[in-house]
Amino acid sequence: MSEAAADQPGLRLERDGDIGFIIASNPARMNAFTASMWEAVPRLIAAAEADEAIRVIVLRGEGTRAFSAGADISEFDSARTGGATHAYDELNDAAFRALSGCSKPLLAMIHGFCLGGGLAIALCADIRIADEAAQFAIPAAKLGLGYNARWVRPLLAAVRPAHAKELMFTGRRFQVAEALHMGLVNTVVTTGELEEKTRALAGEIAANAPLTVRAAKRTIDELTRNPQTPDIAAMDAAVAACFDSEDYAEGRLAFKEKRKPQFKGR
Repeated sequence: MSEAAADQPGLRLERDGDIGFIIASNPARMNAFTASMWEAVPRLIAAAEADEAIRVIVLRGEGTRAFSAGADISEFDSARTGGATHAYDELNDAAFRALSGCSKPLLAMIHGFCLGGGLAIALCADIRIADEAAQFAIPAAKLGLGYNARWVRPLLAAVRPAHAKELMFTGRRFQVAEALHMGLVNTVVTTGELEEKTRALAGEIAANAPLTVRAAKRTIDELTRNPQTPDIAAMDAAVAACFDSEDYAEGRLAFKEKRKPQFKGR
């Protein structure tokens, strides 16, 4: 599924086996997101969620120079001034809600620059894998932008408040070793290994029981986002669905027969 021609800025969904790749393509601007790309995020997440063959979703940028440099600043004079600012923020908010609400495992495969809105997108992923050339920044303070409080929550789920403040107060770029120390990324690999390692991790997750993985994601997200008032009933229902599933019967049978289970997600 493609939202634009290959030579135009756009976002597209490609499926390879049980992995769905959502690819940001705007290489002339380091895969910065245009308004139309932000608008496409909820559609493509919904399409990946609806495709039963897709068990893991990987976010990535076109090529190896950048995951994403964030929002396309060339649009700001028209899209982020006066009355247009609210409409643009609504596009951003809808994109982040779609990413954060995705029920399938979401990985971010980070080549090179991961800045501003690009980092905000990556922070919506469950797991972030970066190459050794990756750099991270939230440069809002260098542009005079207000940073929406809704987008700070995923940052605080990944790093300590003091690190979040350092990122936002300074606006400077952090090298990948610093990002790993902070907790912005899970793993760092060489540039040449990044796609192979990401595919291997996605494949390992995809081979497991989908309902169990989704229940674990639902529980961790719920306890993280709503620690004082988690939806216990929803978490219990997700766990109960695992025990009621065909996959649970298959997992037990495969264990007895000493073979690899063939999970179907039901």
